[in-house]
Amino acid sequence: MRSANPAPPLTQPLTTLLEAPHRAMFFVGATALLASMVWWTWALLASWRGWPFVRYAMPVGWAHGLLMQYATLAPFVLGFLLTVFPRWLDLAAVPKRIYAAVFGFTFAGAALVIAAQSGAPIVLPVGLAAMLLGWLTAMFALGSRLHRHGYRDVWSVSAYAALVLGALGLALALLYAVGGSPALMPIAIGIGTFGLLVPVYFTVAHRMVPFFSSNVLAGYRVVRPAWSLLGVWILSLAHLAFDLRDAHAWRWLADLPLTALLLWQWLAWQPWKARGPGLLTVLYIALTWLPLSFGLFTVDSLRVLATGAAGWPLAPLHALTIGFFSSMLVAMVTRVTHGHSGRPLVMGPLPWMAFIGMQLVAVIRVLAECSARPLPYYVLSAALWLLVLMPWVARALWIYLTPRRDGKPG
Repeated sequence: MRSANPAPPLTQPLTTLLEAPHRAMFFVGATALLASMVWWTWALLASWRGWPFVRYAMPVGWAHGLLMQYATLAPFVLGFLLTVFPRWLDLAAVPKRIYAAVFGFTFAGAALVIAAQSGAPIVLPVGLAAMLLGWLTAMFALGSRLHRHGYRDVWSVSAYAALVLGALGLALALLYAVGGSPALMPIAIGIGTFGLLVPVYFTVAHRMVPFFSSNVLAGYRVVRPAWSLLGVWILSLAHLAFDLRDAHAWRWLADLPLTALLLWQWLAWQPWKARGPGLLTVLYIALTWLPLSFGLFTVDSLRVLATGAAGWPLAPLHALTIGFFSSMLVAMVTRVTHGHSGRPLVMGPLPWMAFIGMQLVAVIRVLAECSARPLPYYVLSAALWLLVLMPWVARALWIYLTPRRDGKPG
């Protein structure tokens, strides 16, 4: 006798996953986040305890930077832009065949890069080539729409410029993987931080945070001048240039005005008004880390200038990457995931645990640089990262694989 409710076919989760670009690409970022952090935690433990470690394709520090920026955070960026870019420009959505190709190349590429660091180093060039091919496919889809719009939307132009630099960073990593100079990898990682992620994160915040705030806060005044966006671009690239020339003693020339600019913009967005709802409050808390991190970069640079001693650049770097990037990731991904799955726009228990946990992880990782034996604190921060993010990621993955609650498409 046939069942009245036959089991869904095995292809249904994949079909659901590909119903919208944010579903597919957020799935890549979320799975890569867990895989990359499990790998990194194990690498730190092995280094601390003297355990044997598998063969890897590149030094683990470089791999950590590459994985977290290009394999983990970048897919979230691509998924967000593939979803909102056409809406910003009032143009047709990106077709499924395009974002499905981006998903396939990016997912396979990230998996191969992680495999290359986990005992199969020979697959590193293939993985990076797949990631770059997916990146270029997304750039083609977004760039054609930007061209049709006449490059008139400042946020779209800014976000696309960050993608161009991200493609350059990935290309440099690929050149290293096929036998190029090891000097290419620090450039690729630096571009990922200060040419891709800082500009694109700030661009999205510059457009979306005032928009969200004006929708829910009475008497809110929208302040998002184009000059502040341009200023962040110029000063972030100046920071990168000082870094790549090892001119750390003079990096404060970029970091000090960037700190002032970011602090001004944060205050201009009136954070004291954002006492609720929770999904708005966490955006402003995450944004606090941005001027703070460049303030720490400034102090570090001035210390090098005054004493000539080696600085502590990993402290401000992790204030930026964990404090800002990861906190903003939890805040924005939760908002998009809830809003595009027919769920209420509220911070639930798991997002709150992930967000508050990120604040603690950031503090531990920053203060670890003050220790004479920082490695145990590195392990602690990585393990805590996994502990607080695993439930949030698991819930998000389930949402991406299941239909919207309200029955709508997407």
